[in-house]
Amino acid sequence: MKESWRWYGPFDNITLSEIRQTGATGIVTALHEVPYGEVWTRGAIADRRREIERAGLKWVMVESLPVHERIKRGDGDLSQLFANYRQSMANLAEEGVTAICYNFMPLLDWTRTDLTAPTANGGTCLRFDATRMAAFEIHMLGRAAAANDYPAEVQTGAAAWFEASSDADREALLGSIMSGLPGAFDRYDISGLRKALTLYDGIGREELRANYRRFLEEVVPTAEDLGMRLCVHPDDPPRDILGLPRIVSNAEDIAWILSAVDSPANGLTLCSGSLGANPTNDVPAIARRFADRVHFAHLRNVAKESDGSFEEAEHLEGDTDMVDLVRAVLEEEQRRRGAGRADWNIVFRPDHGQELLSDVDRQNPPGYPLVGRLRGLAELRGVAKALLSIAPVAAE
Repeated sequence: MKESWRWYGPFDNITLSEIRQTGATGIVTALHEVPYGEVWTRGAIADRRREIERAGLKWVMVESLPVHERIKRGDGDLSQLFANYRQSMANLAEEGVTAICYNFMPLLDWTRTDLTAPTANGGTCLRFDATRMAAFEIHMLGRAAAANDYPAEVQTGAAAWFEASSDADREALLGSIMSGLPGAFDRYDISGLRKALTLYDGIGREELRANYRRFLEEVVPTAEDLGMRLCVHPDDPPRDILGLPRIVSNAEDIAWILSAVDSPANGLTLCSGSLGANPTNDVPAIARRFADRVHFAHLRNVAKESDGSFEEAEHLEGDTDMVDLVRAVLEEEQRRRGAGRADWNIVFRPDHGQELLSDVDRQNPPGYPLVGRLRGLAELRGVAKALLSIAPVAAE
């Protein structure tokens, strides 16, 4: 398992020299400053690659080369957007970066209601609270059909929270939810979000799937020609949000995606936290079922609640059996190595992390602290080393 670390480039308070001290050797990053839909130039890619290499690290995964919202909506003439995406892929390949994580979530990349929920150990974590999300959708956004998405007890709690909340509470909730908007370019107030949602009117699950299939048909052949691997990130959370369909939430969704354009270049980012937030998902089983198409792994854990709420747990203490999941990844590495595959070593990163100790003062991107991820990486490294010593599999 190849240890990597997500880095936000010029937007990150964590330096490359600090990342090197974690023991990770690979960097997962993107040109976050480039507006969605524009070409990533070879010069800009080369500059970022050289910056990473000067620190003694290697750019091993793009996260993310974003899919423009118009592509997700199937909106108008998309030929230039597809051409730009393919050109960015070609430019990355020219600079030796040949793996891309992306997502197909409409409008919001991820959704949380709390960015600094307190934990029992004194730290903080990301949290999705079903009651607050219902309060936002039903009472703040005024989405007519939202009540159908929440059980009666959650609706009752949402009404009580809304009545007791202050303007500051509601503004904080809006800010937390807006943190899931991609990039640094769009943030909405309530009226702006309502308007943005209307752009998805008439787009349900099947329409979104059709638009996704078209995207795959446009870009996967290019990935094959370039020797690249594309790996879709699951929905976060794995459920419909704001009336928007989510189509990468469970094993059935993944099977559809990988068969829509059946190619090794069309793969999966195994995100144990996103998939783990769905109570019907057996994450180690999903890992084994689709192992040959897993090109990247996000290893984190969540603790779920019966009303649909969940929060980021310690990496080894949540609802997913992380030891078994790491074992599944190591088993697939062994199979690939035995088959003589050059890409046998699966890139993973410790995904998210609780804010611990000095993390609280660093103002890092939500979910991406230094100490919390360092702890997660150390724990995951220990699990992998222990499994390799008990039953040796593919070791680097």
